Amino acid sequence: MDLPRSFTIRESGHRVHNPFTEEQLALLGRAIGLRPGMRVLDLACGSGEMLCTWSRAHGVGGTGVDISTVFLAAARARADELGVADDVRFVHADASGFVAEEPVDVAACLGATWIGDGVPGTLGLLRRSLRPGGLLLVGEPYWAELPPDEETARACDVPTRDTYPPLDGLLESFGPLGYDVVEMVLAEPAGWDRYVAAQWLTTRRWLDANSRDPMAPELRAGLDTAPVRHARYRRRYLGWGVFALMAR
Repeated sequence: MDLPRSFTIRESGHRVHNPFTEEQLALLGRAIGLRPGMRVLDLACGSGEMLCTWSRAHGVGGTGVDISTVFLAAARARADELGVADDVRFVHADASGFVAEEPVDVAACLGATWIGDGVPGTLGLLRRSLRPGGLLLVGEPYWAELPPDEETARACDVPTRDTYPPLDGLLESFGPLGYDVVEMVLAEPAGWDRYVAAQWLTTRRWLDANSRDPMAPELRAGLDTAPVRHARYRRRYLGWGVFALMAR
């Protein structure tokens, strides 16, 4: 049980596995009013940067869950580095079936709503671990500018134009699901650049050291086209944000 190897190779140098900068991750923690003693559940936590840095900055504790053994090893090392290993724990499990043993103050899934087959199912899963009055955090793409055709959507690594709504449509969708939007922090182009461009350097260094690996041709082909596709398509059309919700 693990993530595809190609994904973990490209993002093995990342501490944040989404288009947020470290500063935006810190801003999100301040925006939602974290306080000492709060408990946070982070499903599909990646390398644990959110939970570890929030624990150090705000005195929160909690649990991160991920399917990647590579990322979880990095998360535990980060917890040791920041001196919060006694306050946070990381669990190797399929996040799509994980429910906290005790209700938490904040339940989050940033950029992996596939664990619930989309936003509605992911919110339902998160809510099973949330105390009454707690906060849900969901990170999700949206169209910053609607692509003119399906080819452009695919160039953004999105299956179809219907996969994501524009920002106002995404915000509007939370109400019928029974939630108020109470905060949001949106990624910026510089965050997309850091997230995507860092993959190129990691990939190139991996290729230099592993030229005979069976996966090398696939990663080589991706690196050949990724910078131009990012500049021409994804940077323009695709947005991403984290939305804080409370049940009505």
